[in-house]
Parts: sequence; C-alpha cells; structure tokens
Amino acid sequence: MQNNSNRTTITIVLIVLIVITSFATGLATGSIVKNNPIRMALGYDKVYTGSGSDGTCPVCVCPNEDGDIVGLECDPCPAIQFGADAGKCSEYVSSSTPRELQTLFKPFWESWGYLHKHYVDQPLDDVLLMRGAIEGMLAATGDKHTSYMDPHTYEQANAEMEGSYTGIGAWVNTSGDYVEIVSPMKGSPAEEAGLKPKDIVIAVNGKDTTGTAGDIVLQSILGPAGEVVVLTIRRGDEVFDVSITRRVIQIPVVDYEMLEGDIAYIALYTFNDKAVEQVENALNDLMPQNPKGLIFDLRDNGGGYLYAAIDISAMFIKEGVILYEEYGDDTRDTYRADGNAIAPNVPMVVLINGGSASASEIVAGALQDHGRATLIGEVSYGKGSVQSWIDLSDNQGGVRITIARWLTPNGNQIAEIGLTPDIEVPYTEADFEAGIDTQLNAAIEYFKK
Repeated sequence: MQNNSNRTTITIVLIVLIVITSFATGLATGSIVKNNPIRMALGYDKVYTGSGSDGTCPVCVCPNEDGDIVGLECDPCPAIQFGADAGKCSEYVSSSTPRELQTLFKPFWESWGYLHKHYVDQPLDDVLLMRGAIEGMLAATGDKHTSYMDPHTYEQANAEMEGSYTGIGAWVNTSGDYVEIVSPMKGSPAEEAGLKPKDIVIAVNGKDTTGTAGDIVLQSILGPAGEVVVLTIRRGDEVFDVSITRRVIQIPVVDYEMLEGDIAYIALYTFNDKAVEQVENALNDLMPQNPKGLIFDLRDNGGGYLYAAIDISAMFIKEGVILYEEYGDDTRDTYRADGNAIAPNVPMVVLINGGSASASEIVAGALQDHGRATLIGEVSYGKGSVQSWIDLSDNQGGVRITIARWLTPNGNQIAEIGLTPDIEVPYTEADFEAGIDTQLNAAIEYFKK
C-alpha cells in the first residue's frame, strides 16, 4: 500500500515538473522573439503610444538595444498584428520595409497614407502611383539615361532590338526634356519624312509634350500601322509639323557592295542580335575580292548591344584593348580583341556623324585609337555610358540604370563629348537635297591618294 502511495506521489511530482519546465521553456522562447504577446506582457516591447480610441491607427514604437523607446515602426507592428486596434490601421503601414530603412521611408509611407485619406478624387490608381514613385526616384539621380519603363514601353523598347516593331522607324533618345531623334532608319517613314539627327519632338498630334516623360511621349509616336501621326519638330530655331504614316518597321542591319576602284563598302545600321553574323558574312564575301580599301559606314547608327560592338571591333583589330568600362567604385572591366580578326590589315575609313552613338562610338573609337582606321565625317553623338536593363518582377516593366561609362583604348571618355573625326566633312542640307553624299565621296577620294 505504501509503495503505491509513493509511486503516486512520484508521478504527480514528475507531471508538475514537466508542466513547469514546458511553461518556462515557452516563456523563455517567447521572450526572445520580438514583438509577440509574451514579450509585450513582460514589458520587453512597448507596443504603441496612443490608444486608438479615436478610431485612428495607434503609433507603433519599439525599444532600441538599450531599452529606450525610439520612433520606429515595429516590423511587424504588434498593435496591428496582435492588438485590439488592428482593424483601425491602414493597409499602407509597411511591415516589409527593412528595419534600417524605416526611419528614412517613414515620410514616404506617411505621404502615401495621407494621399489616400485626403485626396479629392478617389479611388486612386495605386499602380500608377507606384510607377510614378519609381520614375521620380530614378530621375532624382540627375542622369538622363537612368529611367523607368512601364510594361508596354519596355516591351516596345526591346522589340526594336529584336528585328521589328510598329512605328515611324527612328532611333530616339527619351531621356532628355523632349524626345530627340538620334537617327532615322534607312528607308523608314521617318527618313522619307525628312527627320534628321538632333530633331526635337515638341508636340505629338498637336499635344504639347513639355513636361511629359519621354517614354510616355514615345508611346504616342508609336501606334498601329497605316495611321498618321503628326510630329511638331524643332530644328534649331525652326519649328514645323511633319505627318508620318506608321508602318511595320523591319530593322535594317547591313548593306554591302564593292564600289568602283576596288573599294569595299559596308553600312551597319544597328548593333542588334543579327549584326555580328551579318558583318562577318559581308567581310567573308568582300575580302576574297582583295579590296584596296574598306569603308565602314556607321552614320546614323544609334547603337545596340555591347557584345556586338566588341565582336565587330575584333574583326578589324589583331590584339589589344577595345574598350574600358569604368564603374562608380573606380574599378574597370577591360575588353580586348580575341585574336581572330577577319580583316586586320585592309586600309579602313569609318564614316561617322551626329547620329553615330553608343556601340557605334565604341567601334569607331577603338579603330581610331589603334590607328586602324581614319574617321571621316562629323562629331559623333556622345552616348558613352552603360545602361543595365533590368526586368521588374510580375511583368511590371523594367528599369534602365546607368552603371558605368565607356572609355576608348587611350582612356578618352565618350559620354557627352563624342568622337572627333580625323577629317571633318559636313553634310549640308543642300547636299542632301541634291543627292550628293559628300562624306562618302571624301572617303572614296581618301583611297585614291
């Protein structure tokens, strides 16, 4: 009997010990995890100030490492997640903002909340607000090439590199105060209408574009094939309207031929995903004909892929640096010729003008610095910076961010400066009207000396 009593007593004691141990373990664990009901009950976390009795969201504050109360939103705010006032709090209180950025972003979320609470025209388009916030953030860098593109604009921008799109057929710069024509494409409606590099679009279909983001203006220029768009152009001090019928634009890549006097001619219009192959094909066709000179025409070529510029430069340069890519932390990437040049020795002239930009300037600058070619024409555009095009998640468009600048092999910067030709030859309006290509003629005469 005594033994049974002892066993009962021991069993009760063990049960009590297990219960106490479990409670202590749970209490200890709860006291470690921030912003949970146990820590709040123990007084480790001050949940919020203000009772929310007036129907407003309570102010959520948390202690710092020293136990002092600081005005930081808890992540997540216990008053919202667990408290009785949870239903009073706005959905715009962001518990996803990283702790180290909560103080910085507090004015943003306050503004977001006030806008939704007080703005006269409700409901607001949250997607539009979000995109506007991204646009403003990127514009604040002061770099005209760093920008946001909504999904449709991003799709169109990438389509231009992939072979075809619907529009007027011009490469444009959308990063300034107005859309600027970099160059019309050969045989395009833009070229047929007489658009020229540096033309500024100040209105579309009679609507002033002042203060409108370039990417938005671009959408009004693009449109269904067969429809007419009226562009108001500013060219120097002259302002005039141009009516252009949109059509499906097949992006031209390469034209080539053998000119009189055994001079090879290659015109490259864009550095897209077909450019390397087509330039290589042109050289493989022309070089066996033993030309005494090669004219490489990069006029009005607005650029394209970096890899295409590197690979095409390497077709003419045996060895050495083609380009330096310089980053914000003063580090550099160096791009060199791969030693597999197709035409390393044929005398060369490269034609450039104000529409030669970006990848065109990489190639022309490398050939000029290596003494591999003579540049003839006019000062190039001066687009010597690197933009990374980054897809945003959930098909929400993309951002274009300047991440580096390009330097020629001699360390010369291209951005905002451009390349100065060795032989400057203007191409005047009178020459254009008369159908006389003074720059091409100058290149041909160069090989006759």
